[in-house]
Amino acid sequence: MGIPAMSVCAILAITPLLWLPELPSRYFVWIMIVGGIGLAAQRRVRLKYVGIGLLFCVWGILAAQESIWPMQHLTSDAVRAQVEITATDGETMHQGKILSVDGQRGWTSAGVTLYGNALPQTVCAGQRWAMTLKLRPVHGELNDGGYDLQRSAFAQHQTLSGRFTHAELVDGRCSLRAQYLISLQNRLSSYHWGAVILGLGMGERLNVPQEIKDLMRETGTLHLMAISGLHIAMAASIAWLLARGFQFLLPCHWVRWQMPLLAGVVFAAFYAWLTGLQPPALRTVTAITVLAALRIAARQWSPWQVWCSCVAAILISDPLAVLSQSLLLSAFAVAALIFWFQWLPLPHGRRVRWMRPLLNLLYLQIGMLLLLMPLQVLIFHGFSISSLVANLFAVPLVTLVSVPLILLGMLLHLLPLTALESAIWFAADKSLAVLFWLLMRLPDGWQDVDQRWQSLTLLPWLIIVGWRFHAWRSVPAICLAGSVLLTFPLWRTAKSESWTLHMLDVGQGLAMVIERQGKAILYDTGLAWPGGDSAQRLIIPWLRWHHLRPEGVILSHEHLDHAGGLVSLQKAWTELWIRSPLRLAGHHPCFRGQKWVWQKLTFTVHWPPENYPAQGNNHSCVVKIDDGEQSVLLTGDIEAQAEQAMLSHYWRNVTSTLIQVPHHGSNTSSSLPLVQRVEGQIALDSAARYNAWRFPSAKVVRRYRKEGYIWHDTPHSGQISVTFSQHRWQILRLRDQFLPRWYHQWFGAPVDNG
Repeated sequence: MGIPAMSVCAILAITPLLWLPELPSRYFVWIMIVGGIGLAAQRRVRLKYVGIGLLFCVWGILAAQESIWPMQHLTSDAVRAQVEITATDGETMHQGKILSVDGQRGWTSAGVTLYGNALPQTVCAGQRWAMTLKLRPVHGELNDGGYDLQRSAFAQHQTLSGRFTHAELVDGRCSLRAQYLISLQNRLSSYHWGAVILGLGMGERLNVPQEIKDLMRETGTLHLMAISGLHIAMAASIAWLLARGFQFLLPCHWVRWQMPLLAGVVFAAFYAWLTGLQPPALRTVTAITVLAALRIAARQWSPWQVWCSCVAAILISDPLAVLSQSLLLSAFAVAALIFWFQWLPLPHGRRVRWMRPLLNLLYLQIGMLLLLMPLQVLIFHGFSISSLVANLFAVPLVTLVSVPLILLGMLLHLLPLTALESAIWFAADKSLAVLFWLLMRLPDGWQDVDQRWQSLTLLPWLIIVGWRFHAWRSVPAICLAGSVLLTFPLWRTAKSESWTLHMLDVGQGLAMVIERQGKAILYDTGLAWPGGDSAQRLIIPWLRWHHLRPEGVILSHEHLDHAGGLVSLQKAWTELWIRSPLRLAGHHPCFRGQKWVWQKLTFTVHWPPENYPAQGNNHSCVVKIDDGEQSVLLTGDIEAQAEQAMLSHYWRNVTSTLIQVPHHGSNTSSSLPLVQRVEGQIALDSAARYNAWRFPSAKVVRRYRKEGYIWHDTPHSGQISVTFSQHRWQILRLRDQFLPRWYHQWFGAPVDNG
């Protein structure tokens, strides 16, 4: 069995971790182990492949179970643990590894993020602390097409978070990297682009201004900011060249052609350590090591064999890397380049030999733009047109000028050559100044793409394959049928009379979307925090991904967990109308007795009265949406006092199929008269799992269920969508129905343990 075949087995066996709804039991794993060993011992090659594939699959499952163990066993009670600090902001946020619990070391160290407390003395990476920890498993908001926090946490091995109630320093020595980083930060503090230099050289991107990150995203050059394979490979290449040059000074019998390869691997590993052993850097070192081993084997390997071997080695060394979007992008990009240059090579021409490097770079960028589009759209919901021009100068400038200067400056920082070091940092700073001056002159080329176009992004791949096999001549009917199927989402015009209510998972806030026939209005806009809000991070991308243009917003009241995203929505869609009880300029009134029709849905306001004196929760605008058969009652944060006042004269009008649970399930709301008078079938609650008030109240949940309601909340279900059609309704819960994955499960205590 060859290395490429084994590599394909490993990739195919570990990849299902992406889609498994739950991990197999211990007994089933033992059956897989026994079956895999038995099949691998057979003489028939196919059975050997199946057996080895089963063993690789078990390896991945065991890695996933190992990552879950701390979430299940360390989050019920306070634990005494020894923690090694791996990163810190110097104040109240620290990342670390749990080395031991109650004096016993585990098989592996669990990653943990600690926040909210300052340590009793100056902290730096490498220190070891004895702490009393109150931990909780990672739990993220989950929306269709949104950022998947839980998947990312597993990929980064940071599945625990929490606080410490006691901390005692065990070993106060900072790591060599931390000492070097502090010294380098002090040295670069006077340079305008010092934060970017640290990002490129050390992978420290926290201090890079957000406007710079946005600029690089819009121009498609953000990949240059990470410590990526490009930088590690450049460092390894420089080491290879230096080692190869040094060999010219040695006697012939001392020269070994393998030595430059080994020097490149060693320097790549050193550079990865210097940058904090970030997962992308580790994966690159693994790939470079495999490449060097294949070269030393002195056999001819095809690009696809090398690619399979590198990806397999990465997955075998860290099976949970299969969940990483950065690995997916990197592996897909390399595969796309191999495909591009093999299936559609650039023609050779003697007349343009002097332009060959520029043509190769342009041809490479065109290939990356076209072939990476499926993944770009799937992950980022768009792509950058200006990236084609930006990367033409950004990639050579950063790769051939900025990064080598930064590496040289980092080396000189260890030596007493202050004047030469200053000159190098000055040159690196000016090279970045040129880069960003050019990027700022480019137009904003970012293009948002909605999910209708996802299938069409495969066309470049299919066109190249069809062209190489002359498919238009040999099977024209299949080509035509395939093209029609790919464009089906665009020309489908059938209209449905159904409508859908989406409760987005925005944490401790509320944002609901009423959708009908491609149009939408919002009820509340999520929460706001310093530097951002739910609309920027979640609601606007969600609406664009689903090809929905909101026409208006109903704002229940002024609290920031309901109105936090309003300003961002108004910037994105300036023509939005707004209804609220706030009496603000530009707001249409939202008071009891008002009624309007939108998309054949009748909206009726039941609270508050126009002269109601209270503000805040009890001033929430309560709206009923009715299609003539099914109805929804949206209640905002209304509390018991206002509930009773609303029901005193209008209780016959609040009967609804579905109720949005008032005030996130607080026991101060959802009084029994309201629950009974609504006479509903569905109760939906929006809350964060780890909220300070422990919403929803267990009493409230029991109250609704006792009255016959189907209860769903966003902590357990993620985004919840209810589609109403004639005589029926259907609930879709994202976490356990649409995206049931083992890494989306509810880990830790069955209720809020925050």
